[in-house]
Amino acid sequence: MRILGVDPGSIITGYGVIDRVGSSLTYINSGTIAMNASQPLSLRLNTIYRDLSTVIDTYHPDEFCIETAFYGKNIQSTLKLGHVRGVAILAAVHKQLAISEYSPREVKRSVTGSGAASKQQIEYMVRTILHIDKPMKHFDETDGIALAVTHASHITAPRMQFANWSEFVAHYPEKLKL
Repeated sequence: MRILGVDPGSIITGYGVIDRVGSSLTYINSGTIAMNASQPLSLRLNTIYRDLSTVIDTYHPDEFCIETAFYGKNIQSTLKLGHVRGVAILAAVHKQLAISEYSPREVKRSVTGSGAASKQQIEYMVRTILHIDKPMKHFDETDGIALAVTHASHITAPRMQFANWSEFVAHYPEKLKL
C-alpha cells in the first residue's frame, strides 16, 4: 500500500510518500511545495493543488493523510491553513483517494512516543525508521513523511469502499449473522 502524507502550509507544504508491505515501511520520496509569501493566497492555493495533483499522478498513492487544523494565536493563519487543507483534500478527492487526518500531537506520539516531541526528534525518528540517508531541507517535508508513517501504523487492513449498504452486505454476508 502506498501512502501520501501532507503537512499543509500556506508558504511551504511538505509531503512524503512511503510504501507499506505487511509491517515493513519503505521510503519512496518526499519534498516541499514552496510558494512566495508575497503572492496572493489564491495563486498559492492553485500551486498547492497543481503540485499535489502531480505528486499523486507520479506516485499513485492508495491512501492520503493530512494534518488536522489547529487553532493558534493568529486567526488569519488558522483560516489560511483551512484553505490550504481544503485544496489539498480536494486534490486527493479528485484522484479518488481514501483520506485520513491526524493531529500534530498524534503524529508526534506515533513517531517518537511523545506527543510533545520536537521537530528535530521527529526528523531523527523518521530518518531512522525509514533508513533515509539524505538530510531533509525543511521540517515540513519531515512532517509529511511522519504523517504517512503514522497512517501506516494505524491501518490494520486494506480499506474497501462501498457505494452503498447493499454492496457491503454482499461482500461481508457473515457479518450479519444473528
